Amino acid sequence: MTVPALFRPLSLRSLRLQHRGWVSPMCQYSCDPEAAPGVPNDWHLMHLGSFAAGGAALILTEAAAVNASGRISPRDAGLYNDEQAAGWERIVGFVHRHGAADAKIGAQLAHAGRKASTYWPFSGEKGSVPASAGGWETVGPSSGAFDGYAAPAAMTEEDIRGVIADFAAAATRAVDAGFDTIEIHGAHGYLLHQFQSPLVNDRTDAWGGDAAGRNRLTLAVVDAVRAVIPDSMPLLLRISATDWTEGGIVVEDSVQLAAQAAEHGVDLIDVSSGGAVAHQQIQPGPGYQTGFAARIRRETGVATGTVGLLTSPGQAEHVVATGQADGVFIARAALRDPHWWLRAAFELGHDLKWAPQYERAVPRRTF
Repeated sequence: MTVPALFRPLSLRSLRLQHRGWVSPMCQYSCDPEAAPGVPNDWHLMHLGSFAAGGAALILTEAAAVNASGRISPRDAGLYNDEQAAGWERIVGFVHRHGAADAKIGAQLAHAGRKASTYWPFSGEKGSVPASAGGWETVGPSSGAFDGYAAPAAMTEEDIRGVIADFAAAATRAVDAGFDTIEIHGAHGYLLHQFQSPLVNDRTDAWGGDAAGRNRLTLAVVDAVRAVIPDSMPLLLRISATDWTEGGIVVEDSVQLAAQAAEHGVDLIDVSSGGAVAHQQIQPGPGYQTGFAARIRRETGVATGTVGLLTSPGQAEHVVATGQADGVFIARAALRDPHWWLRAAFELGHDLKWAPQYERAVPRRTF
């Protein structure tokens, strides 16, 4: 029987993924901001571990901040100290021991920039967290605020160099914690995307201006991370392919960035979109971002992953089988069904190994 395209293996450097169905990073806003700020806990173990037992081949963590001020909210995870690294090491070990499809796990490293120090979605509040409630001053390429948030401080040259070093230090901790790969978060209106977007970055120095200047920080972070991780470890980069509004990033810009990132050692581009500004005009629909991944893959030759309203096994199979992307990241559909990949394999006529504790629930085929 022919193996469905979604369930064919993929190798990135020395990392072999058993199939092309993966878990997209999804923030959980579940760290204890007082007792253990930034430290992943039992919720994260359950959340990510369930996807391993559910048959995912690659699981990406939520955005792990590279320094304390880079957290999206006070309840966000980090990878900037040893206590946080130990928490992640526990989760990595669980995923490796219990992955139904020999699951691999990657750390997404991030800095929220001007979108940091915000309330988490289920807090009942909106906007920036004030200092009196545990918030902090944010930074960005320029002093303009994201709508409804506090204005950031424009970063100095020293600030920029410090963030680059923080990404490298977090990557070193990720390697030591046993992660199989690393993704740099350069999308969704967070710091690296803020530098990329002409809607946000109005600097006139080497870190702004034309596309080369605006992309300089992203590529500098790629270089810094690539320098401290093993050559055998693949490096992923998430980008927003378009800002969805006039004057912002368009897909042609992202093709150029992806090509440059590949030259700097990135092995796969995780293609999302939007997030730089609140007045974006997104046109959502099933697979609405897949065309961006397909174009980047076609024009640069670099591997891509796609995400966005891909919910059914048939959709995912079509994307991979037609060469639009090398893999499919599942997000909300995985929250609804943490065993999405086991179900997908069954629906597509493929036998994917189940965790032995669950084997008595394997559905039987009738023909």
